[in-house]
Amino acid sequence: MTLRRALHTVLTLFAAACCVSCMDFGPAPEEKFDFAGRGVFIVNEGNFNYGNASLSYYDPDTKKIENGIFARSNGIPLGDVAQSMTIYDGRGYIVVNNSGVIFVIDLATFRIIGTIDGLTSPRYICFYDEHRAYVTDLYDTRITKFDPATLKITGHIETGYDSTERIVAYDRFLLVACWSYNDKIIVIDTDDDTVCDTISVGIQPSSLVLDRNGKIWVLTDGGYEGSPYGYTAPALYRIDAATRRLEKEFTFALGDSATDLQIDANGETLYFIRNDVWRMSVDADRLPDEPFIRSDGAVYYGLGIDPVTSEIYLSDAVDYMQAGTIARYSPTGELLDRFRAGITPNSFAFK
Repeated sequence: MTLRRALHTVLTLFAAACCVSCMDFGPAPEEKFDFAGRGVFIVNEGNFNYGNASLSYYDPDTKKIENGIFARSNGIPLGDVAQSMTIYDGRGYIVVNNSGVIFVIDLATFRIIGTIDGLTSPRYICFYDEHRAYVTDLYDTRITKFDPATLKITGHIETGYDSTERIVAYDRFLLVACWSYNDKIIVIDTDDDTVCDTISVGIQPSSLVLDRNGKIWVLTDGGYEGSPYGYTAPALYRIDAATRRLEKEFTFALGDSATDLQIDANGETLYFIRNDVWRMSVDADRLPDEPFIRSDGAVYYGLGIDPVTSEIYLSDAVDYMQAGTIARYSPTGELLDRFRAGITPNSFAFK
């Protein structure tokens, strides 16, 4: 060991000892919030196994951002890898993937109302009615069912597939993307909570939305080069929800990255990330020729469309280690605001 390295080691240990000696190991102080109006929650997934996921809150009227609101209002960290947030019946449901938990919070105070735990690797929630909600899972072959009124797990649905991802409801059915090393959309009949049908699409369907015409749009990522399951060009599919018949396929170039399919509040315009942000009508017969919003060097990671104003929110993960950047655009693509959130912001929930 060189003298310089030895000195660096000693100084590091001394600094660590000083920090430990003055560190407060008690619970963190809790702040009081009261945001009763409209706003946008930003889910910051953090880094895998770092336990640094966080939640931000943005007021579009005042352009004020509050970061770390979950920890600040509850005195505890959010956990490891925040995956998604869904708002239902005046409550916010935050799915924390690697921690295997769902936190339920008050939308104005951000305080914890309850938790749903004992999950393997939860991803997304679909609320079917006041007593039925369904949670997909990355590493469990089952979909978990819980009662939003009691927050109690009420059952499981065996899918026969290794993982499940995005999920939408149509009539009495749930359509679920099987993403990891798969090419299936499974159909669940909520009358008996069993898989009643499957639809084959491209490799690794990652997201899906329902449009105004009763059509399900599915975005596949095509896998990756060297994948044991296969590697193909990503694609966008249109499926008739009633007949479950595949109606259209729009194929991108091999090696393209196509992610985060979203739809506007009217169910008539699709948005997705393919390096830039693209949009197209649900009635279109071809993919758009030009992007709607260019990335200009940004690492677009998450996309959200305000269901009331149709404003577009985009997250830039930067280097996945520092605080990410959020850009807010008008429906016509005009930049309205830009601000910092937490580490790796991945999605948005609008109240």
